[in-house]
Amino acid sequence: MTDYLPLDHLRVIDLSRLRAGPTCVRQLADWGAQVIKVEGPGEGDGYGGNRLGPDFQNLHRNKRSLTLNLKEAEGRAILLRLVEQSDILVENYRPGVKDRLGIDYETLSKINPRLIYASISGFGQDGPYRDRPGVDQIAQGMGGLMAITGDEDGEPMRVGIAVADVSAGVFTAMGILVAVIERERSGKGQWVQSSLLESQIAMLDFQAARWLLAGEIPPRTGNDHPTGVPSSAYPTADGHINVAAAADYVWTRLCSAIGSPELAERPGFETSAGRRKNRHAVNDALATIFRTRTSAEWVEALNAAGVPAGPIYTMDQVFADPQVRHTGIAQDVVHRTRGPQTLVGQAVSLSRTPSRLRSATPDKGEHSREILIEYGFNDAAIDDLAKRGVISIDG
Repeated sequence: MTDYLPLDHLRVIDLSRLRAGPTCVRQLADWGAQVIKVEGPGEGDGYGGNRLGPDFQNLHRNKRSLTLNLKEAEGRAILLRLVEQSDILVENYRPGVKDRLGIDYETLSKINPRLIYASISGFGQDGPYRDRPGVDQIAQGMGGLMAITGDEDGEPMRVGIAVADVSAGVFTAMGILVAVIERERSGKGQWVQSSLLESQIAMLDFQAARWLLAGEIPPRTGNDHPTGVPSSAYPTADGHINVAAAADYVWTRLCSAIGSPELAERPGFETSAGRRKNRHAVNDALATIFRTRTSAEWVEALNAAGVPAGPIYTMDQVFADPQVRHTGIAQDVVHRTRGPQTLVGQAVSLSRTPSRLRSATPDKGEHSREILIEYGFNDAAIDDLAKRGVISIDG
């Protein structure tokens, strides 16, 4: 390991709220970027939950907090001073808000031509839905995810995470890093844009390609894989397990491992195409067999036979699993109020410069004085700004 982090030379201004923007900035912060989280002194936390709660704490680690009233000219002037010396700015206002505040890309790029300005919106920076409010569930519906999620004969179903928000954040972070690399060649910044709608559609992957390339409208298939059979969740003697054996050679292994090799040659079951046509019959036959043993017994037997299989965990079981513990994805950090706490780390590892949880989520305004001193303000000026409500200090 090195004594530096790969992004610790980058200064980031985080104007974002809710989830997509903070998720984006978290990717940069965890790899060392110097992040200033700008918050309004008189507003809430920009999030509907508890600042000390798990979600907010997980989103905003490795950042410093500066309170700044951007509705005041003096507050905007302070932001412009930060922009002069920053590399990246991330915002997820509705498209018209930044224009009204005078902190849009065109304005700020004149102050700092090297600035990489990243915007995340519900539907895009232009187009017929530009000004609509966008949230994750709306994007899940309009992006096609809910139409392919849920039981075969059931109603459309949202997935259990904010997949549009999170993917928009990750895609935007990738775009920012591409822009950083390109800036080494051109010396110029640029405007990076993503939206919940675009990100949700991109996450559909092969399901979207089925329509674009083959004209197929994918149906809901519950826990079954959309095209591969068998690949589903099956009941056992004490719960459920996931089994994926769609390929013909894995199907043969599965039938042998469950003590029913004859299933592999049953008419309609021999080929992938046949099993797709007879999905329900295949699943019914397997369910009858899987109910005879426990989940743990089946998972052990099937993996030993080279058949992908795994348990279906509740969240406590996820983090108790020995492989999950081995990955180290649950990482500890100390918060000055909450004390020691465990957060979700990054899902990618670098051999020499791994990500680090260096600091917990800051209290609002915790670093206002510290940051403003770095940008040339003295204590008297900072106290005056706080007195007039342009900033707040430590809450």
